Amino acid sequence: MDFIGLPSPDAAVLAGAVLVGLALDLAFGEPPARVHPVVAMGHYLGAAGRRVSRPVGDVVRPMVEFWRGALGWYVGAALVVAVAVAAVWVVQDLHPLVQAGLLGLLLKPMFSWRMLRDEVGAVEAALAESLDAGRQRVGWLVSRDVTVLSESQVREAAVSTLAENLNDSVVAPLFWFAVAGLPGAALYRFANTADAMWGYEGERGGRDWTWAGKWAAWVDDVLSWLPARLTALLIALQSWGRGWSAVVANAGLTPSPNGGWPMGALAVGLGIRLGKPGVYELNARGRAPLAADTAQALRRCGQVVVMLSVVAAVVVVAGGLV
Repeated sequence: MDFIGLPSPDAAVLAGAVLVGLALDLAFGEPPARVHPVVAMGHYLGAAGRRVSRPVGDVVRPMVEFWRGALGWYVGAALVVAVAVAAVWVVQDLHPLVQAGLLGLLLKPMFSWRMLRDEVGAVEAALAESLDAGRQRVGWLVSRDVTVLSESQVREAAVSTLAENLNDSVVAPLFWFAVAGLPGAALYRFANTADAMWGYEGERGGRDWTWAGKWAAWVDDVLSWLPARLTALLIALQSWGRGWSAVVANAGLTPSPNGGWPMGALAVGLGIRLGKPGVYELNARGRAPLAADTAQALRRCGQVVVMLSVVAAVVVVAGGLV
């Protein structure tokens, strides 16, 4: 497809870039922070956020705050897409194999499987030392109060994060890369980062985001809608689709319109309970997760990455790129 008039690489080149990106992720993990584009997005969102949000205690002006937030989001999104379009323009006339390699290098920072896998595994390793160590480590992954969590609740938080971020950090960026090339993946990563930093109901860091963050939260919900359901399907396929009706029933139990899909699929597939105290409980009749369930959850999510790799490899071969 064309992206605002710019010729997009063909499917085989895009699929080759996915394979290169996945290989780089598994081999090296994340780029250094000083050259990581998502870190740069975060710097912009941090600076712009201080201008679009309202200090706690100031007079509430709902529409002013909302449109400030929307405008700040659009300015950042335009910058991100412009950089991505420029990068595609630079490589568009190169040999398809070179295009695939360079696009894969540029795509890699837009998704992250290795870091997600390692961080969830680190929570389980910390739990093996002590409950306090597990609580401290899971605090790196979630924003809730971890000081009162039981061992099973620490594990539930880690596995829930794994499932939700399998979509946010892997499947969705690759989905939008397949749909709209590098600009699509970059736009999704910006939207997801903006939601993480701005999409709060109420106070965060001394500022009120109730209205200023609404646009960022809504856009992320829209862009994640289809990928979240695709992620749930890919997880459920490993059980041959058994329990899909239970996945659908559980998906609507979370405040997020999307998070319940991959989390529910993993909970049902493993026969475990996943919950956030006072907020939601998925597969409520399931058992409390054990250490072996974390390992199994990591394997199942890893299999989703393998499935995506196989699809990309088939497209590469069918397109005659190799």
